[in-house]
Amino acid sequence: MGPPDEIYELLLRTARGDRQAFARLYRLSAAQLFALALRIFKRRDLAEEALQEAFVSIWRHAGSFDPGKGAAMTWMASIVRNRCLDRIRARRLETSLEEEAGRAEWADPAPGPLEETLRSAEARALWECLKLLEEGPRNAILDVYYEGFTHGELAARTGVPLGTIKSWIRRGLMRLKDCLER
Repeated sequence: MGPPDEIYELLLRTARGDRQAFARLYRLSAAQLFALALRIFKRRDLAEEALQEAFVSIWRHAGSFDPGKGAAMTWMASIVRNRCLDRIRARRLETSLEEEAGRAEWADPAPGPLEETLRSAEARALWECLKLLEEGPRNAILDVYYEGFTHGELAARTGVPLGTIKSWIRRGLMRLKDCLER
């Protein structure tokens, strides 16, 4: 993947309708964003559909990216994550993919998305900052952003009160932001 500044510049050019910039943005970021979608769905076909929809949204809304609120890659990852969660809710999946019959047939033999993500320098920095968090907040953030759980699902799954989950995530994200800005 290209350096964060290149991703940012390509996103700005995409906002101006530059198709070549968008194509390069896709080439540089699609693998990492696909890994995120695959981690949420655990099914290649659903991950591919969500990624395609997310890139359409990125093309249409690139002008709304605010660099003051975070990195370009983080903004795009949130679009992918939200698209995945929207699709899950729309399909009304009542059981987790872990419990679905035939799950072994869905599994992708490639390295997991988290492993793929950790290959980039930006992701390695994030991982180092994550390791500094206490176990509860760290696991809550990973479950929400990499596993696709909602706050309520995570509270039910762990037995931790919803307010505590929300506080862990909010404070953990603030600590991550501070760590990454150093």
